[in-house]
Amino acid sequence: MQKHGNKYGTHRVIEPKGVLPQPADKIDNNMDEIYDNEILIDVQTLNIDSASFTDISKRAGGDNKKIAEIMMDIVAKQGKHRNPWTGSGGMLLGTVEKIGDALKGKIDLKEGDKIATLVSLSLTPLRIDKIKEIRADVDQVDIDGKAILFESGIYAKIPTDMPEKLALSALDVAGAPAQTAKLCKPGDIVLIIGAGGKSGMLCCYEAKKRVGVTGMVIGMCHSQKSTERLQKLGFCDHVFSGNATDPVAMIDVIGKLTNGHMADVTINNVNIPDTEMTSILCTKNDGVVYFFSMATSFTKAALGAEGVGSDVTMIVGNGYTKGHAEITLQELRECPALRKIFEELYA
Repeated sequence: MQKHGNKYGTHRVIEPKGVLPQPADKIDNNMDEIYDNEILIDVQTLNIDSASFTDISKRAGGDNKKIAEIMMDIVAKQGKHRNPWTGSGGMLLGTVEKIGDALKGKIDLKEGDKIATLVSLSLTPLRIDKIKEIRADVDQVDIDGKAILFESGIYAKIPTDMPEKLALSALDVAGAPAQTAKLCKPGDIVLIIGAGGKSGMLCCYEAKKRVGVTGMVIGMCHSQKSTERLQKLGFCDHVFSGNATDPVAMIDVIGKLTNGHMADVTINNVNIPDTEMTSILCTKNDGVVYFFSMATSFTKAALGAEGVGSDVTMIVGNGYTKGHAEITLQELRECPALRKIFEELYA
């Protein structure tokens, strides 16, 4: 008879005791037996979050063999893939191998279903047996391994109308466009920082839908290549290349584009640190800043806003909001140009 576990997975925490799996230093990743309210997943692909993969790649000097060594070491020490330097994880694609007895008939899954987990790898019990391929350009790593989804964990079935890797790449950042849909309203000026990346392009598309013809969407990109790609998509009223770590220069650009109004809503999607003040200063005093970036420092954002007398509302980038998977996949379905780029880049 299977043992019963805590719905949030605290039964898997090894140290320190009394904490949830995400902040835990080490969790139990033994997959030989599962608890009655767990789902065992045969893992195919890890989609490492952008901030984490960028950090690991830098530490490895871009060498795939060293990237693999760092990842294996992280999992060996923690029983999960939580980057010790960024604190972030990612998500995974796999096949349901076994469903705990207490969950059978109570969830819309059956053994053999392909799913993407929509909870972070930073709390997911994970065992990596072999790293098969590293696709550094899309932050994806194919492995042989197993993972556990807790009773409280959320997931999305992989749709049949698009390639698995395409769905995985979009679902990885599903929280960003769905939160954008909630935050933006007709007539708003919306600034999207890191607009040329995966989450950025989805956010630009969703923002333009929400602000309409009376609003304005501004896309700040890092490279000339991503700038040109976003310009061709036509989602933004203005697109430019800028350094998000240089707030003084960026204030000037946004001030000119908005005639001094600044952004009503700013969405930060970058994968590097020190972009907090650009986000805050480019937003009007009673505006909203949504930090989807896992490279964001709460301390820098909070004390930085206080230091410049900015009364912006700052929202932590919760990767989950109701309907986020459906909203994001629907964007790819209804916009052929966006889907084509995602297929070229990520599938």
